[in-house]
Amino acid sequence: MEKSNVTLRQKELKNGRISLYLDFYPPVLNTKINKFTRRDFLKLYLFKKPKNQIQKISNIQNRRTAELIQAKRQNEISKKNIYTQFEQEQLQMQAIGHESFLKFFKKLGHKKIGNNLNIWNCAITHFEAFLEGQDLCFKDSTISLMEDYKDYLLTAKSLRDNGKTLSRNTALTYQNKLRTTLKKAYKEGKLRTDINAGLDSIKEQESQRNFLTLEEAKKLFETPCSNELVYQISMFSILTGVRYSDIAKLLWSEVEYIENDGYYIRFKQKKTDGMETMPIPDDAFELLGLKVNENDKVFAGLKKWDVDRILPVWIAKAGITKHITFHCFRHTYATLQISSGTDIFTISKMLGHKNVKTTQIYTKIIDSKKRETTRRISLKQ
Repeated sequence: MEKSNVTLRQKELKNGRISLYLDFYPPVLNTKINKFTRRDFLKLYLFKKPKNQIQKISNIQNRRTAELIQAKRQNEISKKNIYTQFEQEQLQMQAIGHESFLKFFKKLGHKKIGNNLNIWNCAITHFEAFLEGQDLCFKDSTISLMEDYKDYLLTAKSLRDNGKTLSRNTALTYQNKLRTTLKKAYKEGKLRTDINAGLDSIKEQESQRNFLTLEEAKKLFETPCSNELVYQISMFSILTGVRYSDIAKLLWSEVEYIENDGYYIRFKQKKTDGMETMPIPDDAFELLGLKVNENDKVFAGLKKWDVDRILPVWIAKAGITKHITFHCFRHTYATLQISSGTDIFTISKMLGHKNVKTTQIYTKIIDSKKRETTRRISLKQ
């Protein structure tokens, strides 16, 4: 272990006095500010040119006091060099305990990108509001505190929606960001206990997920659209379940053909940052148009504003009265696959879900299958 030294040094001030401070090498953790530092100013001063006996005595006393503090700190640090491995680990845990959990939370969030970054920033902002502007160290992070934060989220006001209370699912999303942070902190040894494992999760509230039936999807397919790109990407999403964000950035270099197998798209999901390899039907490939260059976007010239403006008009023109957004095409893909008998695990992989529980939501909204089941038993002749 590298030997630690504590040296008494002095610094001349503009007012003619000299400030005494300790110089640590290597740096030590200052538990007051949760940072490693080499300097500790003792708030002890010397007169550079003492004018009288009182100032001379003050210089002697302050220097002697500083030397005693230096000796004490050197002794404390030197003892650490002869501690057992267990004692050293305990001291290290104590030092880590004074580090900022809030700073760790922010650092983890800042690594995210796109809309995921915005969600993390909102979660962090709410956590700061819960802490009322105070910092939080790892040693003070407890199950009880995190449960209090859960209760806070259930009554907190939205930062963007005119001060309305957060929806239960939004509160769950923010809690999950905190739980991800707790899990990582425990894995890295910054927390002594697995706080995340002891937390109760906010229960998800089932939300309305509109989708098109097969008949409605066919009707939309046959209805002319005023914008060819909007038509192409809408049909492509219904046939593949791919999100708008991934369709918009899809490159020709990510479209592949495997002989005797068919077409694939290999891309990184913008939402989850995970790599996906997805087979697509020939019908979907035909919607891609003509390839020019490998690094060109497949749907070049696509604008989200056009989609938002044209889609409602096109939906109404097809005689569909449901409120359908572009994301509903992803729901349509999932529900049509379930209705046709595709197993839930395959659909989960096709949608790029990390957890099959996310996909199971779609099984609850297939009313037609439930109705079909009720007709299979009849007591009438």
